[in-house]
Amino acid sequence: MEKTEKKVATKPVLLNRELSWLAFNRRVLQEAQNPDVPLLERLKFMAIFSSNLDEYFKVRVATLRRLVKLKKKTRAKLGEDPTQQLSQLLEEVHRQQQEFGETFRNSLLPALRENHIHLVSEHDLNDEQRQWIQQYFEQHVQDLLSPVILDENLHHLFLKDQTVYLTFYLTEPTEAPKKKKHAADTERMLVMELPVKRHGGRFVQLPAQGEEQYVMFLDDVIRCCAHTLFPKFGKIQVQAIKLSRDAELDIQEEVSGNLMAKIKSSLQKRETGYPARLLYDPTMPKEAMKALMHKTGIGKDELVEGSRYHNFRDFFGFPTFGLTNLVYEAHTPLPHPTLPRTGAMLPAIAERDHLLNLPYQPFDYVTRFLLEAANDPLVSAISITLYRVSSKSEVAKALLKAVKHGKQVTVVVELKARFDEESNMYWAEKLQKAGANVIYGIPELKVHSKLALVTRAEEGHNHLYAYLSTGNFNENTSKIYADHGLFTADPRLTSEVAEVFRYFSDRQDKTGSFQHLLVAPFELREKLNALIDHEIKLAAQGQDAYIILKLNALQDDRMILKLYEASEAGVRVELLIRGISCLIPGVPGQSSNISQRGIVDRYLEHARVYVFGNGGEEKIYVASSDWMARNLDRRVEVAFPILQDDLRKEVRHLLDLQRQDNVKSRDWQNNFLSADSPNAPQVRAQSDTYAYLKKLGRKRSKKLAEKE
Repeated sequence: MEKTEKKVATKPVLLNRELSWLAFNRRVLQEAQNPDVPLLERLKFMAIFSSNLDEYFKVRVATLRRLVKLKKKTRAKLGEDPTQQLSQLLEEVHRQQQEFGETFRNSLLPALRENHIHLVSEHDLNDEQRQWIQQYFEQHVQDLLSPVILDENLHHLFLKDQTVYLTFYLTEPTEAPKKKKHAADTERMLVMELPVKRHGGRFVQLPAQGEEQYVMFLDDVIRCCAHTLFPKFGKIQVQAIKLSRDAELDIQEEVSGNLMAKIKSSLQKRETGYPARLLYDPTMPKEAMKALMHKTGIGKDELVEGSRYHNFRDFFGFPTFGLTNLVYEAHTPLPHPTLPRTGAMLPAIAERDHLLNLPYQPFDYVTRFLLEAANDPLVSAISITLYRVSSKSEVAKALLKAVKHGKQVTVVVELKARFDEESNMYWAEKLQKAGANVIYGIPELKVHSKLALVTRAEEGHNHLYAYLSTGNFNENTSKIYADHGLFTADPRLTSEVAEVFRYFSDRQDKTGSFQHLLVAPFELREKLNALIDHEIKLAAQGQDAYIILKLNALQDDRMILKLYEASEAGVRVELLIRGISCLIPGVPGQSSNISQRGIVDRYLEHARVYVFGNGGEEKIYVASSDWMARNLDRRVEVAFPILQDDLRKEVRHLLDLQRQDNVKSRDWQNNFLSADSPNAPQVRAQSDTYAYLKKLGRKRSKKLAEKE
């Protein structure tokens, strides 16, 4: 059969990155709208949507606002007009926020009521409840409040980042002023921080009435009792506002000088950064808004119409009332089938590789690995990269113990991990004071790879044990992020992990040093191109050629163009993209052989997996790196091959479950993908992954029992 040659379009079509990210957040909102998702979990997806959008404004929108302020000639060099981009994305944000509000009012609140949960405002209370709220306010809330009057004595009002404030517009004094009336006598404007942290949460549970449960926003408790605060005014209008500030740290990507001091200084600047968005309640009186803008210096461009309530991320703390039917069925972390449940892990790792699948299997295996190394008298050294560290990190505590026991501990801490800088700095300083060798990143690069290496003396030689992962050394995120980690003593991998750690110390170019690992910024991009070219060559020879990529983000123009080239050469390309993707699949003459889907479910899909057909001998890599310019060129990233046959099958099976998902999978336009036929079984990748790993554990446990 004669092959017709297809050419890639001369001007390939790419999707705007900012709009692609908003499309991802739209998928999160879809989960909040989905009646098949347990009701209280839908509220959590509302919280995730809100939290995501906050970060989006603090980072992406703030960046575009800075670009808009550049001179016209400078803006022209950017390629895309930032003014046009900003306008487009703000329109889409407005649409999504309207949909968000409608979902909350018209779907979630009625569903809560159907399940005997009433989120009440000050207008819904009966006399008994009103009396209870008044007493609660006086005992638990009133002393936490500190109103600020906006008058001629206040020259500037500073609003904290990501903090809800209540504005009070007071009119109709209950007593007529004795002297001539001035505006200050007849009206007053105040602003007050909503004391969520000091109160211990955003919600107040009222006494239940039979099976009916009642809960109230702290905001509404204050609204209900505002007359207690301002008894001299007959009309009190209370609205909420929230400011998001520019979150970009004003530092150069360098390690020269005191980087720790630079980060600390920049974090302080972040708290006072340029306003990116002021969310406001549209019912706010014009006089109040005018006074607010005057005292804060915030302009019209930063105003974004919101609703009565802000910071929906506080719904992470919404009470569950013990109603297990309204939350996800508990997934008890599964014991690993080949790692010992108690006792030493290093001997088991010496025998074979072990794949850890988080959060289905517990992160405890990682901390056990590090603690065992810390306590083992034969272990001489531990090296690790830390990108995002939890505030109460068990990993960091294990490293401190290793230092105490005389091990040589090298910790590569990335101080520029956005929004985790403070936690990372805390542990970096603590480890350094204890005696660890702390390396603060690499000039002009972020260290994003997730690696740990243990050196142990055995039979007169140093043997290496490694843990390579797609996820952070973070106990908190390990419970909600779906990641892969590999424990190995295979010298093909461990020797190259050691080479990565040598780079952190000697800063020498390591191009050509890696035969098995794909390492950025050295050869990751080049080797990925070579793997794609090999598939193109196979397709030209008439062989089955394919690429399967699971990524968080696909944004790099050059890699997208390479995938377009592969597509039109006859290579089948399947994409599983959770977040941003600037590639547009299914375009004739450009991407006709490319399909794309993404999954949003109870866990955040965070693992990256690259599969290349390789003429029937598949190459499978698990990686820390997305296909973004920053990952491929400006970060230290590691993709590692799965070399052991049974683990290759395991990774491929889990990947295939995601490819077959017809419950939580959407195409690139956010359309749900259903089964091919009405009788086809439902595949929900995350639930089926849990069931598969549970079954796999039982099989291996049975085999071990039979051997014994």
